[in-house]
Amino acid sequence: QVQLQESGPGLVKPSQTLSLTCTVSGASITTNYYYWSWIRQPPGKGLEWMGATTYSGSTYYSPSLKSRTSISRDTSKNQFTLQLSSVTPEDTAVYYCAICDGLGYADCDSWGQGTQVTVSS
Repeated sequence: QVQLQESGPGLVKPSQTLSLTCTVSGASITTNYYYWSWIRQPPGKGLEWMGATTYSGSTYYSPSLKSRTSISRDTSKNQFTLQLSSVTPEDTAVYYCAICDGLGYADCDSWGQGTQVTVSS
């Protein structure tokens, strides 16, 4: 049974970099053929796919967020990390990590519980 858990600060100041980690258990991020993804949901809005990394370390990003987003991996800890730079209050959202069969959030099989991030001074 695959489990994912997001962790990171719940409050980030404007212009700073948001950094979240997803810890995976029950599957290896290096040997399973999935897209290890980050998805967010701003208050009152729908889901937004942000980007993903693969078992080989390739990365894919949403065009609208590409200039501010970086996804990396720590294979020794079976974790992958999201960094979003130059945040504004519009980046306030619940952030999820998920295992997906493709790019986007429609084919995601397992999700973390989500973590609330608020951007505020």
